[in-house]
Amino acid sequence: MKITELYLALIEREGEANRHALERVPEGKNDWKPHEKSMELGYLAALVAVMPAWLAMMIESDSYDLADKDPRFQPEKHASTQALLATADRSLALAKQALRNASDESLMKGWELKWSGQKLSEDPRWMAIANGALTHMAHHRGQLTVYLRLLGAKVPAIYGPSADERPGA
Repeated sequence: MKITELYLALIEREGEANRHALERVPEGKNDWKPHEKSMELGYLAALVAVMPAWLAMMIESDSYDLADKDPRFQPEKHASTQALLATADRSLALAKQALRNASDESLMKGWELKWSGQKLSEDPRWMAIANGALTHMAHHRGQLTVYLRLLGAKVPAIYGPSADERPGA
């Protein structure tokens, strides 16, 4: 199996999991956060929605500087669940298109993460995608499901049943 095929299957599955979590984000609670050091709900949900686009950015560029704050990859609070889901759909489409256009050879090349021009990390592109996009996205989606639980929303089944979605529940 080609790496691009593996990542296409993964992003399809992760995109579906994102959608299940994002569908449950309660409207009108964007500023809510469980602790003073926590992200606001609206920012966290928007981050989960936009993160699939990071795959496209990682495939189509040799580096990214976090200080640039490129609006295509930055979370932006959404006024409605529908707007949030639209962002998630666009981000997923960008990721899938970039993967369809990529070759496994291109995923072997180096990719750098920078801050104000200073190199923070350099890894093969496939590894940067795995760690900096896919697992990072799963981490933030996990945070989001905790927020959902604390707000009384139903938590979706992601990698297995949840207390709200299990056989016989």
